[in-house]
Amino acid sequence: MAREAVYQQTDPETAMPAEIQSEQDSSLRPRRMDEMVGQRDVIERLKIAIEAAQGRGEPLGHILFDGPPGLGKTTFATVIPQEMGATVQMANGAGLKAPKDLLPYLTNLSEGSVLFIDEIHRVPRTVEEYLYTAMEDYRIDIVLGEGVSARTLNYELRPFTLIGATTRAGMLSAPLRDRFQIREHLGWYVASELCEIVRRNSKKLSVSVDDPAAEVIAARSRSTPRLANNRLLWVRDYAQSKADGNVNAKIAEAALDMIGIDSLGLDKQDRGYLDTLTRIFVGGPAGLEAIAHTMNVSGDTLEDEVEPFLLRSELILRTRRGRIATEKAYRHLKQAG
Repeated sequence: MAREAVYQQTDPETAMPAEIQSEQDSSLRPRRMDEMVGQRDVIERLKIAIEAAQGRGEPLGHILFDGPPGLGKTTFATVIPQEMGATVQMANGAGLKAPKDLLPYLTNLSEGSVLFIDEIHRVPRTVEEYLYTAMEDYRIDIVLGEGVSARTLNYELRPFTLIGATTRAGMLSAPLRDRFQIREHLGWYVASELCEIVRRNSKKLSVSVDDPAAEVIAARSRSTPRLANNRLLWVRDYAQSKADGNVNAKIAEAALDMIGIDSLGLDKQDRGYLDTLTRIFVGGPAGLEAIAHTMNVSGDTLEDEVEPFLLRSELILRTRRGRIATEKAYRHLKQAG
């Protein structure tokens, strides 16, 4: 039976998910793969890889997870060490500004342990080059001194597993990307999976959520477990304040309506975008900057935060001439209005 994974403390400037995740988020996160919902094909492949590596007495091959935020990359990085009975250290790519920032993680690794680097595409090239020999040969070259008196110390590392997570796999350099033996892309969750996540986590929160209410929350969560958990936490608070603490479909709808989340999961800014495109630009085509200036928000905000879900929901089209609203967008605005 696997031992409990030990989560080692890291430097406050570089330690990520543990410090930025809320206690609620941590308590809702699955602890073992059997507790996870969705991504079944990924889970089955990882189970085979873990079992084979343990059978050979070797460290698990390095793993790269990519996909949009909130789909479980960090969750996989925490459950895999649990399955292996290994320790894990967590870092963030943005915090590894120089090789000296990476050295403490590598030199403190125990045999078979896991190093998780979130947002690994943000690791600078100088740090990335240190990872090459660490991942392939389990060694690093440390330069001591400067100029003609400098000398190189070859440091042998204990065999370990690097797990990288990124929302922008295209920004990874080919040499780094190719050093991961296992690459997994995490996809969107279907409504039934989100319903199951809501039901399970409502029990962890000791709140009664019936099936119709779970379906309401799931439908407004953009196919994303993290958003489903956030919606559930708000609905719980609303039910405790406005009702008897029990959540039915009517309570869930009222709670989410109060914060502007509609039946498709669109928020006020999403609907403001659609309203601007359909009413002021008469459905388009309209340029991103024109829409952004009209709404008084930055174009980057619209492109990164608003448009991806509108495109995925088939509410807008992005063409050479600009953005165009679809018939579905008009119907939804009419219903929401």
